[in-house]
Amino acid sequence: MLPAENLDNKIKEFWPKNGPSTEEVEKYLKKYSKEKIVIKCGGRVLLDSALFNNFIEDIATLKKLGLTPLLVHGGGLGIKKKLDELNIKSKFIMGLRVTDEKMIKIVEEVMAEFNKEIVSALEKKSCKAKSITINDNNVIYVQQKNKELGYVGNPTRIDDKLIKNFIDKDFVPIVAPMGLDEKMQAYNINADTVAGALAVSLKSRRLLLMTDVEGVYNENNKLISEIKSTEAEKLIYNQTIHGGMIPKIRTCINAVNNSVRGVVIIDGRRPHSILFELFSDQGAGTLIRK
Repeated sequence: MLPAENLDNKIKEFWPKNGPSTEEVEKYLKKYSKEKIVIKCGGRVLLDSALFNNFIEDIATLKKLGLTPLLVHGGGLGIKKKLDELNIKSKFIMGLRVTDEKMIKIVEEVMAEFNKEIVSALEKKSCKAKSITINDNNVIYVQQKNKELGYVGNPTRIDDKLIKNFIDKDFVPIVAPMGLDEKMQAYNINADTVAGALAVSLKSRRLLLMTDVEGVYNENNKLISEIKSTEAEKLIYNQTIHGGMIPKIRTCINAVNNSVRGVVIIDGRRPHSILFELFSDQGAGTLIRK
């Protein structure tokens, strides 16, 4: 954490001009100074250069403030783009992509590319980052979710010792959402699920899921600023929450019921949404608590 004297002036030296007011930063800085924050960014952030640059700037800013971010990246849109180029159609079940033997190799290729791009961008900001993929420093072990989905896995174990080792050496871990089973077979995993599993394993204070919407909406299509996990379950049951939002909310509910104090679904399209969520009273999405 930065020294208390002249804190506001020190922050202003690197704070984004279009970020939240620095006046609120100090009280939130104390709140998060010794806490791990798991952040999941989706494929749209990775494919849009302006959003990507904002995202990288936010992570670099968190490190300059002395915080401990861990990143999980998605890749759905990148995978879709690659599959479209190859004229391969996707099928989804409950928001999860059915993945066959040919497709898992494409997923691995896209994820590795995105991962390296994030690591490189952070290093250009003088922010040390460590790639975590199934080929480099794998930490995720899985079992097949079900035969219908093919090579789609559920995390069964996280090697958090390796992640903690990287954190102790001041690296930002960049985790690709893939894992290996006991036979070393690669599996695709929903990135939100991976982020949730990491947050629980590491006992993170916050889990941020960046999406393409403002947050969670109620039955009247109004944005919900804060919701309890039991109320979120009801929105799934009455189908207010549907499609790809279901695994996100399932992840949120599981996380807050297993030591994570709060999960926030934030709008990744908004510039510096991570900073607005962590360092402003207004937040930047829907907060889910137990």
